[in-house]
Amino acid sequence: MPVRFAGAVAILVAALAVASSSPARGGSPDLASELGRALTAPGIAPARTGALAVELETGQVVFERNAGVSLLPASAEKLAVSFAALRVLGPRFRFQTAVFGDGEQVGSTWRGDLYLVGYGDPTLALPDLDALARTIVAQGIRRITGRAVGDERHYDGKRDAPGWKPSYLGLESPPLSALSVAGARPAGANGSATAAAKALTTALVRRGVRVAGAPAAGHAPPDAPQLARDLSVPLNAIARRMNRDSDNFVSEMVLKELGSTVVPRGSTKAGASVVRRELTEAGVPLAGVRIADGSGLSAHDRATAFALVTILREAEKDPAIGAVFVGSLAVAGRSGTLERRLDRRPTRGRIRAKTGTTRRASALVGFVGTRYAFAILQNGSPVPYWTAREAQDRFVTALARP
Repeated sequence: MPVRFAGAVAILVAALAVASSSPARGGSPDLASELGRALTAPGIAPARTGALAVELETGQVVFERNAGVSLLPASAEKLAVSFAALRVLGPRFRFQTAVFGDGEQVGSTWRGDLYLVGYGDPTLALPDLDALARTIVAQGIRRITGRAVGDERHYDGKRDAPGWKPSYLGLESPPLSALSVAGARPAGANGSATAAAKALTTALVRRGVRVAGAPAAGHAPPDAPQLARDLSVPLNAIARRMNRDSDNFVSEMVLKELGSTVVPRGSTKAGASVVRRELTEAGVPLAGVRIADGSGLSAHDRATAFALVTILREAEKDPAIGAVFVGSLAVAGRSGTLERRLDRRPTRGRIRAKTGTTRRASALVGFVGTRYAFAILQNGSPVPYWTAREAQDRFVTALARP
């Protein structure tokens, strides 16, 4: 999207620094009053609500309430991760998965093992393994004297993230592994690599290849030749799964991939350090911000409405990632987590936003057409889900009116 403004952070800092008891810093007093009333909701304490709305072109703050207060962001956390990933990896980045052979081909027989090596593709599925098997068969291999071995060491061995409830693993996200195949159910938290190897074995057998050994997990030799490779869809499409569909596993894998750019084995902690670095370089205020995971499930995550709106504005004006980032968000009444929400005038098709919901947090962060950027964070113990959503919807509806 075109650059329409400059000095986004400086403008916001100056505006928010103005001492005032009014929720408005500019724009219509009537609009500011309406936005304040919109956020009033039973069961949600005003002190645990952070909200900010600014004009995109001028940076003028039209409403602010506790914009610098540190709050649980729920899935709005994914905005920081996708922003950093698009900046560091680029919209055209693709994850890969490869098959290496330890041994040699003699006629139609591969004498040795095959290693299925994962590099964190969060979209890897059974059809991709079938494509790998097809490539192997195309090389004339009809028998394997060894076995298929899954290698997941591109990332560390932690299967969840700091601050997750034990119940999240398997319910909110599969075990975090650099080799996880959709449709290949692992036997336990540490079973993803073996499950992937088993799925590859099945794909080979289905194509007429006899595999002597049982699938297992292990490490590919460093000098093994590559026999086949699969590439994921580009990151611009993966970002849509992160933000539009709010896919927790995808977000965690992207965060670990960011970590792999600074440490030999990608980790949540290393990825979080990269996100903070990118936010700092973009001028996003990090006071009150804590990156503990990629999905927003962690009880340790914290964000501010100020930081989130700054991310939106910095992303939108970046010619390298702006269109991709904005396009990754759900569209009111049309797609993703907003498909059945805000589906009437004046909001339908005009709100692009990231939703977020946990037991203790509810969020809506995004754009109203090309006029406003906004962020709403509501916390509670628990936060009343439906009441919070109604307040958010009232807020953006007021912004969307002509």
